[in-house]
Amino acid sequence: MRIVLIHPNYHSGGAEIAGKWSPAWVAYLAGYLKAGGYSDIRFIDAMTDELSEDQLRAELAKEERIDVVGCTAMTPSIYKAERALQIAREMHPNVVTVLGGIHGTFMYNQVLKEAPWIDAVVRGEGEAVMLNLVESVHAGRWPNDRGQIGGIAYREGDKVVATKPEPPIRDVDTIVADWSILDWKKYIYIPMNTRVATPNMARGCPFTCSFCSQWKFWRDYRVRDPKRVVDEIETLVKEHEVGFFILADEEPTINKKAFVAFCQELIDRNLGIYWGINTRVSDVLRDEAELPFYRKAGLVHISLGTEAAAQLNLDLFNKETTVAENKKAIRILREAGIVTEAQFIMGIDSETKETINETYLMAMDWGADMANWSMFTPWPYSDLYREMEDKVEVLDFEKYNFVTPIMKPKAMERGELLDAVMNNYRRFYMRRSLFHYPWIRDPLRRRYLLGCLKAFLIAAFGRRFYDLGRVGYWGPQTIKKLKWKFDSSRKLDEKVDFGDVASWKSRTARKESEAEARMKAAEVELGLDLGDARRTVAAPKTTSLLAHANVNDLAQGASACGGGGDQQMSDADMEAALDRARAHAATASPSRAAGNPQMS
Repeated sequence: MRIVLIHPNYHSGGAEIAGKWSPAWVAYLAGYLKAGGYSDIRFIDAMTDELSEDQLRAELAKEERIDVVGCTAMTPSIYKAERALQIAREMHPNVVTVLGGIHGTFMYNQVLKEAPWIDAVVRGEGEAVMLNLVESVHAGRWPNDRGQIGGIAYREGDKVVATKPEPPIRDVDTIVADWSILDWKKYIYIPMNTRVATPNMARGCPFTCSFCSQWKFWRDYRVRDPKRVVDEIETLVKEHEVGFFILADEEPTINKKAFVAFCQELIDRNLGIYWGINTRVSDVLRDEAELPFYRKAGLVHISLGTEAAAQLNLDLFNKETTVAENKKAIRILREAGIVTEAQFIMGIDSETKETINETYLMAMDWGADMANWSMFTPWPYSDLYREMEDKVEVLDFEKYNFVTPIMKPKAMERGELLDAVMNNYRRFYMRRSLFHYPWIRDPLRRRYLLGCLKAFLIAAFGRRFYDLGRVGYWGPQTIKKLKWKFDSSRKLDEKVDFGDVASWKSRTARKESEAEARMKAAEVELGLDLGDARRTVAAPKTTSLLAHANVNDLAQGASACGGGGDQQMSDADMEAALDRARAHAATASPSRAAGNPQMS
């Protein structure tokens, strides 16, 4: 069985300006297939190698026979992925073509109608589904038994058929990545001038932010054994000379117990590797006392979803933080020696030049080391999209890349929006490059931030940053001449939620409400005051119940209440945590009660 996996050649001038990212999906999928007995696998990274269609044909022509070809696609790369599979079919007429990724999971009706050469779309988590499909092809049962394979969609005449979802893999430690399938000399992180990897410690997210659909895609929140994750990182360091990694989790700090164990394991093994994460402000506030410990483990960069300067915008995106909390989170991270990056979403309906300028002023006031302004991009399968579908004018998914103004604010033209965002970038990084980065005393932070500045300047002068070269932006004088090149022929077809989304959201809300009610009742019982600090038990006051308890017991009860399986706190667990809190409170000294709790 010959299997070829392709990463489509799509570029947008967004996150890729920091370097060439190693595609984790292919390592985890290849590892799972090899564990299932299929080791004859080749990977073509058309994105990193920037392969043209003719070059992709040449690569595929090297193959005498291909039985299955798989390609992944996020929403902006869907057309490139469809075209890559079409080329594979042209070169190998008998190959079984398979598309995976988040876009096809929800938009399989449209994908299969506009790309009839695709034999199957994998819906959701792909490893088990792909193994079942490959086994079917190998045994000669395909396509006759495709209706028996869970988690796929396919065409049957003029009709699109979707089989029942494949259950998520409960034990994610059984998914062992094969990182050797990648050509590691290609994947360099510019800020540190070293090889970069993107492993994950968990899959899924217990939160249900309206603009995001990752929680729908993974369906359940599952955490790997921290020691197994560090085993993987040790392999990356020793066998592939990786010097930096980004945890690809939606929010790796949700499960504090696992995250602390992960950090301790990194410290114990002394691998000499640095890393970064994306996380929520609430988790940073919750873990204030542990931040120096995280830094000791090699964590040097945290990107925070602050999202917007105005509290109205935060509420729109279902972000359970306040502007004041954002500012505090950035301050305490800097005090711990961790590089901070504030993320802002621009371009909602009420956006103006004044609100955009406000985000710049706020980023400066907060003292963020870095700031990133992304264009509001309404994923067609997100809850937020449904609320504003009548306002979406652009259905060309290739432009859904966080750098193209898909949405046009009421009071601004798209060119004005882009120019205002570029003005923020110019002012922020000019001031940081002159008055901040060169004067940082911590040599590692200074080196890291100057490296980030280098990556930014390379992309900016090369006209790759924010897709500026493609749209023809050269400054304010060009805003009326920009060429967005939206494909107006694109239409939105039926979108389908994957799994029981309504049940998931209902469970999340119910668990959060139950956890909050129990904690407040315990506060009253102990004569303490939780106040406004609930927010997924993220920023407790030092006089609260949490000062008397193992912080992870209760934080897990609320912040992972929507998660699945082992990450959910049961009713019995919550009661046990509250009992321990009562016992601590009864014997706590005044100094203990006022202190910041540590993990046991």
